[in-house]
Amino acid sequence: MNHLPLIIKREYLTKVRNKAFVLMTFLTPFVMIGLALFVGYLSSVNNDTVRNLYVLDESEFLSESFKTNDQTIYTHLSDLDLETAKTLANQEGAYGLLHIPKVSLETVSKSIRFYSEEAPSLSVISSLESKIETKLSELKLQNIGVDLDLIKASKTTVEINQESFEGVKTSKVGSVMKLIFGGAAGYLLFMFIIIYGNMIMRSVIEEKTSRIIEVIISSVKPIQLMLGKIIGTSLAGITQVVIWIILGFVLLFATSVIFGVELSQTPQQDLVNEALSNPEATDKIQMLINEFNSLPIENLMLAFILFFIGGYLLYSSLYAAIGAAVDNETDTQQFMIPILMPLILAIYVGVFTVVEDPHGTISTVFSFIPFTSPVVMLMRIPFGVPIWQQVVSLLILIVTFIFTVWFAAKIYRVGILMYGKKPTYKELFKWLKY
Repeated sequence: MNHLPLIIKREYLTKVRNKAFVLMTFLTPFVMIGLALFVGYLSSVNNDTVRNLYVLDESEFLSESFKTNDQTIYTHLSDLDLETAKTLANQEGAYGLLHIPKVSLETVSKSIRFYSEEAPSLSVISSLESKIETKLSELKLQNIGVDLDLIKASKTTVEINQESFEGVKTSKVGSVMKLIFGGAAGYLLFMFIIIYGNMIMRSVIEEKTSRIIEVIISSVKPIQLMLGKIIGTSLAGITQVVIWIILGFVLLFATSVIFGVELSQTPQQDLVNEALSNPEATDKIQMLINEFNSLPIENLMLAFILFFIGGYLLYSSLYAAIGAAVDNETDTQQFMIPILMPLILAIYVGVFTVVEDPHGTISTVFSFIPFTSPVVMLMRIPFGVPIWQQVVSLLILIVTFIFTVWFAAKIYRVGILMYGKKPTYKELFKWLKY
């Protein structure tokens, strides 16, 4: 009799009825929304901070370069010596004092000092340096008789229009958009494998250490039990993700109502408003729309589902085998590295190689290797991958999964009844012969 459906049902109900699972399912969206609101609040507080900077320009070269804005109030001092200015700035609680000594134009750049009670912000120092560099460069050019208006008029902005041989227009923004879509798909698979693969492994260890497995295995084949755990836990994970998505939208809507945030006032609306006032922005918005429409959305969604399932099942079978081979989570560390390394390698290849050369040798090869293809191929597809490559990669992934299930079932069959001894790679190899 096929007990697989019963095992899947048992695993699913055991997971979704677990108090910790239920708590994390409903608590996580609240935590994530709360963190987002908290970070937004901190950012707004930081942006609203107004710094009062005192400027003592004895050279009189740079006085006009520091003008008060929304974030910084510049207070210009005159007819004061340095020590008096430092004392005044300190007593008035100024953020800092910028001192430009009275020296020649050629040496003033190395004589400027910034005094403050605490270490100043890097952004503040960078902003001051940028203003000073710009002004001093202009003064030096004027001294040698260069017309600044001619230099400004000679500056040219170049934006290369990209177009395929078939006449399809593309852009740098389109490449970033493709990277975001592919990266999100690959990273989601990576996180799903890590989170729910570990859940499968812990479930096997718990049943093994409690000796419940000995009763179950008397009427169920090991491979059915392993597949039941994998599929049941996967369904529980999908249920959890769906609840997160639904709760996330509900909480976003509730947040907009409670705090008076208009969700309709999005960056896209700002772009539309800008386009109405600036005709040049219309072309950019139209290009963004064209880039989005040119993405292989249907292909990406279908490939995401297939590679997601294949990659998850492949790694989940290995997690189940590890859980069966050990008695506690501490002993799993020696076996986790060989599993995590391909996943980490896939992320690195996707970020550092696919972006620069999505159709290069390295990107193509790793999109066919089954332990990296679920991530790398998903990151390549937005850049346009031939269907035959996707089919071949998927077939290789499926064949590897079948072999991995056989391999993991061999370890699972022996390991679930082994207690009190820390297994080695040599012993795992012997179990394959039983």
